[in-house]
Amino acid sequence: MPEPLPPTRKRRGRVLRSLAALVVLCAVAGYLVVQYVTGGTEGPSCRVVSGRAGGPSYEFTPEQAVNAATITAVGTGRGLPERAVTIALATALQESGLRNISHGDRDSLGLFQQRPSQGWGTPKEILDPTYAAGEFYKHLVKVDDYQDLPLTVAAQRVQRSGYPEAYAKHEPDATVLAAALTGTSAATLTCDGRQDATRATQATATGPDAVRSALVRDFGRDALETTAAEVSGTAATPTPTPTPTAGDTRTVTLPVSEDTDPGSDRSLSERGWQLAHWAVANSSALRIERVSYAGRQWTAGSTDSQWRTADGGGATGSVRIVTAR
Repeated sequence: MPEPLPPTRKRRGRVLRSLAALVVLCAVAGYLVVQYVTGGTEGPSCRVVSGRAGGPSYEFTPEQAVNAATITAVGTGRGLPERAVTIALATALQESGLRNISHGDRDSLGLFQQRPSQGWGTPKEILDPTYAAGEFYKHLVKVDDYQDLPLTVAAQRVQRSGYPEAYAKHEPDATVLAAALTGTSAATLTCDGRQDATRATQATATGPDAVRSALVRDFGRDALETTAAEVSGTAATPTPTPTPTAGDTRTVTLPVSEDTDPGSDRSLSERGWQLAHWAVANSSALRIERVSYAGRQWTAGSTDSQWRTADGGGATGSVRIVTAR
């Protein structure tokens, strides 16, 4: 039978264990503080709600918001319906948690965990969210009657996953996300707008140019066209985009017209809200301070980051995006 430890050694052991536990707690607390201050993506800071009273809501991170907005823009840019976007978002939620990860099962990569060895593209291509989303949609539209199939069946026919039933659990979140990011549900997506420290330097250096580049990446150059249609139901009238004055160099004005959504049967209001929600989703990465559309305005850093009624807060025919100083 071993001899009992002296009381002094017992006390010393308890003290050391207590100190070790305290160090761990301090490290965790410090990590959380850093994530909060720098706008880290570990905790949700974006929220989307249903367009109907009492409907579901979904909280997600700025990183997820950027990727979801890109997936949606690629889908609508191809003239695909909201159902296609819902399927794509649910798939990305299951495969990567809407994160553009550089690892996975075997050689799987990116938002949809596509495999270079299976002909999805090169690793560099697959890690480009715009390319990856385009490849997903290219395969989805080849699925007969995909809009009428259960979501899990449609997704599985594209992905060939070992766990096909897993897609179904993401359908509620993907549905509410798709409604907001396609513009079907107005003023339903908000973020707190904290800066993403990993991208702040680049965004600061380029200002509104970073917004324009990201718009072209996701929507194509049509998003920056300088003609806008009157939304009163009369014939479209060319209207030049206002030229920023010396004191207004932070503003990007996006016309909302038939020309910016060619071949689509979506309403101009849906197009406008898609662009407005896209800007909010990208607010942390691109240092966007304010977004206005159709008399509503979102402002970064406000208490609840909600869309509020604002006098002159964006005409129906244009979306105004103001970047930080």
